[in-house]
Amino acid sequence: MRYLLRLGPSVARVNFRSCHESVYSRHGTIRKVGVDLDEKKLEISTGRFARFADGSAVVQLGDTSVMVTAVSKTKPSPSHFMPLVVDYRQKAAAAGRIPTNYLRRELGTTDNEILTSRLIDRSIRPLFPAGYFYDTQVLCNLLAVDGVNDPDVLAINGASAALALSDIPWNGPIGAVRVGLVDGEYLINPTRREMASSTLNLVVVGAPSSHVVMLEASAENALQQDFCHAVKLGVKHSQQIIFGIQQLQRELKITKRTPVKVFSAPADMVEHARQLALERIYAVFTDYSHDKISRDDAINKVRLETEEALKERFPQAEPFEVMESFNTVCKDIFRNLVLNEYRRCDGRELTSLRNISCDVDILKPLHGSALFQRGQTQVLCGVTFDSLESSIKADIITTALSGIKDKNFMLHYEFPPYATNEIGKMGGINRRELGHGALAEKALRPVIPKDFPFTIRVTAEVLESNGSSSMASACGGSLALMDAGVPISSAVAGVAIGLISKPNPEKPTEIQDYRLLTDILGIEDYLGDMDFKLAGTSKGINALQADVKIPGLPLKVVMEAIQQATVAKKEILGIMNKSIAKPRPTRKENGPVIENVRVPVSRRARFVGPGGYNLRRLQAQTGVTISQVDEETFSVFAPTPGAMNEAQDFINEICKDDQEHQLEFGAVYTATITEIRDIGVMVKLYPNMSAVLLHNSQLDHKRIKHPTALGLEVGQQIQVKYFGRDPTDGRMRLSRKVLQSPAATVVKTLSEKQSITMGTGNNQGTSTSS
Repeated sequence: MRYLLRLGPSVARVNFRSCHESVYSRHGTIRKVGVDLDEKKLEISTGRFARFADGSAVVQLGDTSVMVTAVSKTKPSPSHFMPLVVDYRQKAAAAGRIPTNYLRRELGTTDNEILTSRLIDRSIRPLFPAGYFYDTQVLCNLLAVDGVNDPDVLAINGASAALALSDIPWNGPIGAVRVGLVDGEYLINPTRREMASSTLNLVVVGAPSSHVVMLEASAENALQQDFCHAVKLGVKHSQQIIFGIQQLQRELKITKRTPVKVFSAPADMVEHARQLALERIYAVFTDYSHDKISRDDAINKVRLETEEALKERFPQAEPFEVMESFNTVCKDIFRNLVLNEYRRCDGRELTSLRNISCDVDILKPLHGSALFQRGQTQVLCGVTFDSLESSIKADIITTALSGIKDKNFMLHYEFPPYATNEIGKMGGINRRELGHGALAEKALRPVIPKDFPFTIRVTAEVLESNGSSSMASACGGSLALMDAGVPISSAVAGVAIGLISKPNPEKPTEIQDYRLLTDILGIEDYLGDMDFKLAGTSKGINALQADVKIPGLPLKVVMEAIQQATVAKKEILGIMNKSIAKPRPTRKENGPVIENVRVPVSRRARFVGPGGYNLRRLQAQTGVTISQVDEETFSVFAPTPGAMNEAQDFINEICKDDQEHQLEFGAVYTATITEIRDIGVMVKLYPNMSAVLLHNSQLDHKRIKHPTALGLEVGQQIQVKYFGRDPTDGRMRLSRKVLQSPAATVVKTLSEKQSITMGTGNNQGTSTSS
């Protein structure tokens, strides 16, 4: 017995190893495939790294390489949803750098990592089988970054290859490309330098049969026809990547595992739920007097009664099956109303907008404010100006890995729990808030002037939410910017388009019939197949984000969605223009002020003070921010005109004893000795100047060790000759020695004259020095 107990762990260990050896051996063959994308070659390989993972692939473009792994548990998750986790992590070593934090390690996650993780998640999630509730993790590891090719699109393709080459059930593969537009020429996977001058940044993720799975774009007023052409071009090149991954699948003879259980509602239970609840659910969805809360309450009342009846009829049923049976019936009724009767639950036509109201300058003390209401979605936007020093500074690792640089415009989106009549934890930022804020920021960034003298922060707080709060944030942000007097080039509006589709019974991946919905409600997003957000000006498109819940959209549907969104966008802009049609000509009186002060090199030490003491004291006492523009110019930012007045008084005070005169080169002046030092004497040419050193070597032709050897003392007046200033440090050059010759001299007298002054303009002035 004791022997068997000792043997047990060994047997278990053998089983454990053999299990992993089977996974290991399955990925033991190294395979590569190259995909030609215009003049660039994308290489996808597998079988060399991370062979214990269910799937592993390395994608390389140029010298940028990304390894992606996929692992999915074989035991079902207790969660009643697809528990997919995607983590994209930047590695400093990939760019040949060391992190600059105190631990010299990668800490936390950056905004760019979160946004890229969301991009990958939205690309692969729609292709998992319905009811596949198994914990799945996709990890993206940057191996090398060459600073030329961005790794984010490579990570999407890596996730596709890792899942496709594993035994995880997944209806891929997919392919992703970035499309740029430079001087009218479309570029596939452009370099960072090319993207710097591109007016379009479009990421297209395509599925087999030229379907679209995901779109993410930012642009500078891209014309609709140009944008549509870029989407088609991206889908075309994505197919080549898909073919390459499919070739690897065939070579490796990939077979997918059969899940222990696929979670779905039994057909007989669904049918019984339909008999119990069909008429009552139909009545709720066709009662147009309901709002979001009352409709949810009415549906929940029907839900509770129906689920109780189902439990009595099917006592052995699991809680998920009971709940999913009602959800299936509810979803079918809602979708059939739109597909068959062209009816929406709030009574609107399929292409109609909700009622919209706009109000600006509702909070007077703010630099700019606006309230945008669309149906039961309400967003309050505020604008804040600050100095350029307050701009977002990207850390060197993010800049090296992703090319992200400093930015002086930002939009922060907040979604508190009370916006949907819920309670929740406040503080911090979640991935959803970050993603929605980034989308609204993309919509507004192209209209912000490049040379605006302030850093701009727009806060968008969702006070009520019933769908499309990110696009409402773009609309409200545009209104608030105009109220603040920011000279934006054009107003910006955004709208969300939804989709209700009917799959082909013979080919489930194809759509047999569909309806596009303009300005969707929250329930239309939840029960629909797509959330297609588009924002821009009256002339073009600034931002687009398409989240698809089905395995892919035909290009025809995408083109129709863009057209329908463009029509709605122009209608929204017309309503917004009634509130405020153009930016205010001037900023508010309580807004910030910027002035420039010119300080000659010779005066800079006095202005700055020892170790920057004067500048730190000025900023602490008045609240202004001072930054150096060039060698002789300092920019003074004050949050209010009152603070600028205080700063002017302070600067005049610290500079009043440094008033310089027009000194004539070679002239002789009377100087007063203020201090005796071992190396010379400190003298002043006029009362209010800072004392300067007259060195022993310039006191007399004779060599002296101390000024007292010449009988000099404090308060004595002597004649000195002026030889200008040292070009390197600006110090005044004086000499008494040259006057010891018998040559006749004319002694000049001086009167006070100011040298350092500030402009007194209300907004931005420049002071000069004589």
